[in-house]
Amino acid sequence: MNSLITLITVLSPLFAGFFISVPKQYQPLLDKALSWLVYAILLLIGVSLSQVENLGAQISTIFISTVCLFIAVIGMNLLVLMWYDRRFPWKVEGSKKKADISLTGSIKQLGCVLAGFMLGRILSRDWLPPENLGTYCLMLMVFVVAVQLRSSGITLRQVLINKRGVQTSILITLSSLAGGLLFAALQSEVSWSKGLALASGFGWYSLSGIVMTEAYGPIWGSVALLNDLAREFFALVFIPLLMRRHPSAAVGVGGATSLDFTLPVIQRSGGLAAVPLAISFGFIINIISPVLMVVFSAMKF
Repeated sequence: MNSLITLITVLSPLFAGFFISVPKQYQPLLDKALSWLVYAILLLIGVSLSQVENLGAQISTIFISTVCLFIAVIGMNLLVLMWYDRRFPWKVEGSKKKADISLTGSIKQLGCVLAGFMLGRILSRDWLPPENLGTYCLMLMVFVVAVQLRSSGITLRQVLINKRGVQTSILITLSSLAGGLLFAALQSEVSWSKGLALASGFGWYSLSGIVMTEAYGPIWGSVALLNDLAREFFALVFIPLLMRRHPSAAVGVGGATSLDFTLPVIQRSGGLAAVPLAISFGFIINIISPVLMVVFSAMKF
């Protein structure tokens, strides 16, 4: 019953948002609203983590699990997509401008988690936000993302027409799930379904952090958050290096962020030809991610 409620909580605002189109002049307001929602969710994740009893003994577990999950998932992503690029080569011209690599946004997001953790430690329990506030923020964030996608003029036809974008999204999904299974095989306390759920964030850290916290507690919610945040760091650094010989891998490592945060880096590294691939791939991944996380976290095997 709880899993059904979680699924409805995530998917209802997602589908509702696709029925709303906002005029172009108001889209910057959506961007700002989304940024503030992401910061709010990260703060709440930090507060939730601060309430874990005997946290000091769990730090090593969080760090080791995050590193193992990240290596397993990204390793499988690169292995499969680099093979795909060699087997079915696709050249991009690239942009004459040098790709800008900025980690400032990622550092700010990590800082929000730390700020939330400090607030949770300082404030008394009476002043802490209610537990369901994170769920409400999550629903609003998913709704805003859906409205953004709808307002950007992206149609389902445009997404499905881009054959390479669809194929890349399928390969990144399957390889990520394979990485989740590998992670579960390496961690005796992690079930197969839990490994699959943790690997289904695809870089959408604000979503995976909340969903995994509700499913498995703040420790594993933090692992999911840090794993997906690490993907963003990795993508910003390695997209320019991968783009020339492995364009699908370059787009794929960005995961859900290839539709927004890492899109400027993709455009500067691969030129305009890489943008339709990134949009198609990112759109599909943004739809698949919440569904897989909720479905796998509800399973027990």
